[in-house]
Amino acid sequence: MFSGVPPVHLMWSNMFDPKRPKVEKAVDWKRLGRLFLPYWKQEAIVIGCITLVALLGLLPPVLTMNLIDKAIPSGNFQSVVVIVGAMAAAALVSAGISALQGYMNSFVGESIMRDLRIQLMTHMHKMPLDFFTSTKTGEVINRVTNDVDSIDGLVSGTLVMILINISVIITTLVTIFLLDWRLSLMSLVVLPFMVAPLWPVGRRMYEIRKATREKRDEMQAIGQETLSVSGIVLLKSFNREIFEHDRYHRLGTDLMKSEIKLAMVGRWFMALISAMVILGPACIWLYGGWLCIHSGITVGLVVTFVSLLSRLYTPVASLAGVQIQVMSALAVFERIFDYLDMEEEKDDSSLPRLRADAGEIRFDHVSFAYPNGRQAIVDVSFLAKPGQMLALVGPSGAGKTTLSMLLPRFYIQQEGSITIDGQDVRNVRLSSLRENIGIVTQETYLFHDTIFNNLVYARPTATKEEVISACKAANIHGFIEKLENGYDTTVGERGHKLSGGERQRLAIARVLLKNPHILILDEATSSLDSENEALIQEALTPLIKGRTSLVIAHRLSTIIQADLILVIDDGRIAEMGTHEELIQKDGLYNRLYKTQFRETAAV
Repeated sequence: MFSGVPPVHLMWSNMFDPKRPKVEKAVDWKRLGRLFLPYWKQEAIVIGCITLVALLGLLPPVLTMNLIDKAIPSGNFQSVVVIVGAMAAAALVSAGISALQGYMNSFVGESIMRDLRIQLMTHMHKMPLDFFTSTKTGEVINRVTNDVDSIDGLVSGTLVMILINISVIITTLVTIFLLDWRLSLMSLVVLPFMVAPLWPVGRRMYEIRKATREKRDEMQAIGQETLSVSGIVLLKSFNREIFEHDRYHRLGTDLMKSEIKLAMVGRWFMALISAMVILGPACIWLYGGWLCIHSGITVGLVVTFVSLLSRLYTPVASLAGVQIQVMSALAVFERIFDYLDMEEEKDDSSLPRLRADAGEIRFDHVSFAYPNGRQAIVDVSFLAKPGQMLALVGPSGAGKTTLSMLLPRFYIQQEGSITIDGQDVRNVRLSSLRENIGIVTQETYLFHDTIFNNLVYARPTATKEEVISACKAANIHGFIEKLENGYDTTVGERGHKLSGGERQRLAIARVLLKNPHILILDEATSSLDSENEALIQEALTPLIKGRTSLVIAHRLSTIIQADLILVIDDGRIAEMGTHEELIQKDGLYNRLYKTQFRETAAV
């Protein structure tokens, strides 16, 4: 049923093709709204606070009119005190409500940021292996960290600022029309000049911000690659400091130019708005003065109108700037949603769990091709009986590692079937499949943490005694005991405080703690000295015993121990048999033995 079905990664691999045409997407406002849905109660409190503050803000201008037109002309100082006291009380109550609103707003904003970070990181952890082999690590890190950080202002402040401004505008418009409709119409004359350029300016801002994020991705990727231990060693060994400086300088200059454009876009527009904020009150003074002289309106009314205009024009000007910020931030949201929309590995809970009691492995006419079309595995069939060790040998790039990665479904074949104890690995729960498989890769990865924490990563419930037992079996306990902090010693970035042999033995101990039924070993002894190789070979003995093992062999000692040898060439099984059987043939294995394995045996 799976024959001919493209693997999941083919559906998203084209997303990173630079030749892929750019598709403009409408903003998914419903999706943005769903981010706030879990916090609707807190949002209701925020909206209530905003409304109350907006209403209280109307009191000082209105009270000013009574102060000018009634209290002061009547000579009633008691009325003056009452009015001024009411102004002060309104300000104090408004400040208290604003503090509550600020707390609730921060709670909602930071909660949403936390949710986004967790959602994005969790989603990345569920992406298939092809995603990480097709995407620069720096780009992934940039989206998970910097992109999410860059929308913090929008989620935590900008959206609430929009609500505040809208609330102030509505309450102010209602108030000024109740006071005098003629002055109200005059107040609205300048608004079209403030609003009209919003869309083109915002759109341009959106495009530039999108370009700057792409430049940041490239710079992040360079930093990630060249500042790692392996990257810096490579850089220094080839004297590429000047090259990397020039490359980073070129990208930095491009980013600088984009950021300058971003800063300058809309400057003229904001200058126009600033001018309108001044011209609007000037028009009211002119028209209001004429009405005072010819129509009998009071000076207090004109003064109140001018005071209220700041509550009308300032929010409109602010919304103009906010609109540009929102359009700019939407470019970042689009990038985040692009990642969240990529199809992840599915661990279907409705599927049965793998029952790997014996550990029999069968490949039946398996073929696999990478997204770029390169055929890596072609019509491979073999049977590994329970407890057997299968050695995979062949030239570099023949497909040995790819073949081994099909078993835990790091890659999914397009044709054929792979079964463990008769169960197709595509028809069992993914988590249960990988629980039964232990992997020791050629490049051992350790976290920047203690030895103990690196070991229990395989089984968090393991006791100290179980950890020590695994380390003794892996020939590493004695070394750990001699360290100043023992199992609490920090191994450094990627474990570089340890030697290659020490890292490899820790990896073996880690898999021993997991205690899987099936092993995949990409031997890393080829680059080690004979003493370390002997220690690792001794450590492998308890690991392999009783387990079905696929071993990518680099040493003759491993090949001789194997129950079955698969000679892989150009993705196919060229030969199959034991060491003695294959050595009798004048084939690829015989040539590999003479040119490679016999030489390594003599090292």
